[in-house]
Amino acid sequence: MLLQRIITASVLASLLALAVFKLPPAYFSLLLALFTLLAAWEWCSLVAINPLFKRVLFLLALMAPMAGIHFWTQILELIAQAVDWPDVRNYSGALEWLVIAPVLFWILAMILIRNAPAGVLALQMKPCYKALIGWFILLSAWMFLSRLRTLYGSEVTMYLLILIWAADISAFFAGKKYGKVLLAPLISPGKTVAGMYGALIAGIVCAVSLSLINGFPLMVAADFALLSALTVLISIYGDLFFSVVKRQRGVKDSGSLLPGHGGILDRIDSAVAAIPFFYAGIFLEAYGIFS
Repeated sequence: MLLQRIITASVLASLLALAVFKLPPAYFSLLLALFTLLAAWEWCSLVAINPLFKRVLFLLALMAPMAGIHFWTQILELIAQAVDWPDVRNYSGALEWLVIAPVLFWILAMILIRNAPAGVLALQMKPCYKALIGWFILLSAWMFLSRLRTLYGSEVTMYLLILIWAADISAFFAGKKYGKVLLAPLISPGKTVAGMYGALIAGIVCAVSLSLINGFPLMVAADFALLSALTVLISIYGDLFFSVVKRQRGVKDSGSLLPGHGGILDRIDSAVAAIPFFYAGIFLEAYGIFS
């Protein structure tokens, strides 16, 4: 099973890295939308949206704002090139500030899972409300990863992906080696406190390595290390959030599309939470709010 997981993860990581560096932003956004819609289909199963027409409506409800955001971003890019604006980010308008909502959502989810796991597991919601939550978090993840690639470039996007992968791998091996105290035993018997610390250390190592490679000033490097560590922390609780949903549904995996990994959501659960948080930090850093 471990070998199968490693092979699947390696293939996916290679293909994604190729897409990040080789695809134009518009095509990267469309490819990402395809994976988001596959994840949305799995979400329908997890929250008991079973009639086919309701699932199709859910996908259409995702596709409509995706199309609007995608074309708006592309129009801004074309205008920026036509009139030689050096930085299209300054003309993105309210779209940038929409990141506040998912950031607050994931911080609240982290607090609730950490302090009241039994209450979170026992929480009963109608499928329509769960569908709305899925719509919100999947749309947010797609939107801000697309914008990260479009507005901040391939290198920053790849760093976020490496950060999440390094944290996941470090958490797995640190938990295997040193894990004795469970992080959230009611939700996930496999997550340990040692694994969480391993992930956080990996996040800081990634930030320090990038800072040294790029020669960042000390304050910028410190900001980046803090952002990386907090992004990793949010990603851990994003994983636990999806574990809650799966436990409430009584399933181990969100699907069976990926050998050794389950479904799409099983592979991207950490990233869905991390993306808006990381984007918010990069946006604030780019505008000098931290400096």
